[in-house]
Amino acid sequence: MFPLFQWDGDFLLWVQEHLRADAWTPFMKTITVFGNAGVFWLILMALMFCMPKTRRAAFASGLAMLFVFLSCNLLVKNVVARTRPYEVIEGLERLIAPPVDYSFPSGHTAISFGAAVALLFYLDCRIGIGLLALAATIAWSRLYLGVHYPTDVLAGLAFGIVMGILGHLAADRLIEVAKARMERKEPSEAKQEAPTDEIERK
Repeated sequence: MFPLFQWDGDFLLWVQEHLRADAWTPFMKTITVFGNAGVFWLILMALMFCMPKTRRAAFASGLAMLFVFLSCNLLVKNVVARTRPYEVIEGLERLIAPPVDYSFPSGHTAISFGAAVALLFYLDCRIGIGLLALAATIAWSRLYLGVHYPTDVLAGLAFGIVMGILGHLAADRLIEVAKARMERKEPSEAKQEAPTDEIERK
């Protein structure tokens, strides 16, 4: 076994032995649900779309989550096809129902950081940091509950950061292109209306 993979498993067993506690487990089970299919981030995006001031931010986070889904969940997970740790590591106990997809990378981590990083470009710094903290807590819950390796979570973190930045850049670019097209369209419409106005004056 490669040293990195050995460390992966040893770390999860160390977490199980030293950090799991009855007082923390219900919280971790609840917080991990926030990342199920990106449910929390999708609800947040929908609410932000309802407010004009935050629509650009919502659009960016939506693009980031779409990029994560296409690259991470559909492509990389199925290509790598890594088995979940509780199926391989002797003595490791998972604390939630078994996920149905592969382990690498962590989709919960990727989509949470993707959305949070994209929003960081638009929202108040304190809100952005709070969302990053939530994303980090969701990522940690995947290790605590025994359903991901540390390298799954680290890869999900990297995916999330990259896709969050790409979501921000793509959203800004698409919005600027749409604005430019609208600005070009308005003068042409004004020219078409001008002859009609002259006829009415005559």
